Amino acid sequence: MEIGPALFAVLKAVLLPPGGLLLVAAAGLFLLRRSPRLARKILAATWAVLYLLCTPLVAAWLQLAAGSGQAIDPEQLRSAQAIVILGGGLRVDSAEFGGDTLGGLTLERVRYGAWLARSSGLPVLVTGGRPPVGKRAEAEVMRDALEQEFGVPVRWVEKASRNTRENARKSAEILLPLGVKRIALVMHGFDVNRARAEFSDAGFEVIAAPTLLPRPSAERIGDVLPHPGALQASYFSLYELAARLVRPLR
Repeated sequence: MEIGPALFAVLKAVLLPPGGLLLVAAAGLFLLRRSPRLARKILAATWAVLYLLCTPLVAAWLQLAAGSGQAIDPEQLRSAQAIVILGGGLRVDSAEFGGDTLGGLTLERVRYGAWLARSSGLPVLVTGGRPPVGKRAEAEVMRDALEQEFGVPVRWVEKASRNTRENARKSAEILLPLGVKRIALVMHGFDVNRARAEFSDAGFEVIAAPTLLPRPSAERIGDVLPHPGALQASYFSLYELAARLVRPLR
């Protein structure tokens, strides 16, 4: 079951925070005159959930629930045959770069993938197609950054995929015929489980190599205070949890 990019964007905006919570709050405001007690409960619950999702502590818990906080084992890395770096989005038509450039998530993955490649000497594949409004494939931009900015050569460029499932299948079309089956897969901590499952289904033996690993902590006051970065992390984690529920239906 596939849905179009526009409908997919609408569903994410409606179901995930903060959009979903704003809709619930709007319902609470609508009920203020008809059922004030129920309306106050809805508004209080919405505020509480939004507050929690904005705290680094809850965001880290959600990241662990969605993915993993475990770094790659150096011994496992030595047994890999290649490093595969998943794209995570572009900044389209960036004025200061004169065109499409790496989005924040992709930059973090590329940087970590470069570090792994330099430390291991393994060949690199980058995967990611062209977004609907972009001018270049994500994988091409990743390759240029790795080679020109990080000094790491890229052996394979997979630039036709539109999502994680296609990342896996189209990467398999390139690597498996070459006998490359055991890969170190670079992604974020919050999407380890889903990405690993997709690549395993495509025929790979996957060694998870996540970056931005969550570390739940309540040692500082800032861990329980609202922060915009925490809300974004909660958003990504809830997206991954929802995607894992939908994945069997696909």
